Amino acid sequence: MLLLNWRDTSNPEGGGSERYVEEVARGLADMGWSVTVLCAAYPGSPREARRYDVRYLYRGSKVTVYLRGLLHTLLHRPDQVVDVQNGLPFFTRLVRRTGVVVLVHHVHQEQWPVVYPGWRGRFGWWLESRVAPRLYRDCRYVTVSSASRDELVELGVDKARVDVVHNGTDPAPARQVPQAAVPTVVCVGRIVPHKQVEHAVDAIAAARAVLPAARLVVVGSGWWEDSLRTYVAERGLQDAVEFRGHVSEADKHAAYDEAWVQALPSLKEGWGLVVGEAAGHGVPTVAYRSAGGPTESVQDGVSGVLVDDPAEFSATITALLLDESRRRALAAGALASAGTYTWGATAKAFDRVLTGRPLGARTGAQVKA
Repeated sequence: MLLLNWRDTSNPEGGGSERYVEEVARGLADMGWSVTVLCAAYPGSPREARRYDVRYLYRGSKVTVYLRGLLHTLLHRPDQVVDVQNGLPFFTRLVRRTGVVVLVHHVHQEQWPVVYPGWRGRFGWWLESRVAPRLYRDCRYVTVSSASRDELVELGVDKARVDVVHNGTDPAPARQVPQAAVPTVVCVGRIVPHKQVEHAVDAIAAARAVLPAARLVVVGSGWWEDSLRTYVAERGLQDAVEFRGHVSEADKHAAYDEAWVQALPSLKEGWGLVVGEAAGHGVPTVAYRSAGGPTESVQDGVSGVLVDDPAEFSATITALLLDESRRRALAAGALASAGTYTWGATAKAFDRVLTGRPLGARTGAQVKA
């Protein structure tokens, strides 16, 4: 089988959606599938690699990878193709009539004008919202949350053809460092405009009005980092915001160990992989209800808090930093929820989609491996 994705996790711009694809690929390989992942090359990438019995091919750029993926599908004729639509599909339905599954993490309506202002954003949204649903009208879809499924249905995808297969979560490693002595908020993810890390900066500025030692730790990198650093400087918060960049898994988990609360201010998330990661460390997450996926990955009032606007986002983070009793209750809820979803169950559910077997009443990674 062939999985077509625009990036992988070794790419400096890789994130949670790439992790999902790789865990599915790894799990399917463990089940006996011969799995190839084709993704874009980047400076320093190999032409080919092998990890966990999965073959990785690095072809083209972030734009031309779509053509390379389409040609590979046409020339090599795999039994099954998973066409990962991160805004744009690979248009594999143009070269084969059967054996195509479309994987969509979330719909990108809000991101297009932010990342690509003007005609490019409008064209991208037209391709995603009008062309793709018609092109893949008889294909099965997989998405990672009920919220994303509902968005696909609004675009005209038949609900009966959409399976929800949730993300898994790795068990948290043993604590490496103690929780920070001062109020600490962590924000983990790529630094791009639609992640809205500026909202986390604003939240820490508000918190420092009553907690002068409060700080924000930003884990991740991205092309928007210079703009974000400028924003931090304009607000005079250089001593309150620490940029740690693209770190190892161990260092990422150490950042969770330090944190009191996680800020997830993204405009849109298909699921929010970092929610489960933080939960494994007993760190509750504050996220936007309108982001979609967090309405499932965050149990509102139990493992974290969902809010409706930036003012509430800031006020909630300040309130949690001040209220140790509530923070502890949410931390306990987060820990209790952390083992709910497993990558093994995610892969098994995906295998059932590929082989045409029903997922049953409980879907995806809700079924423990």
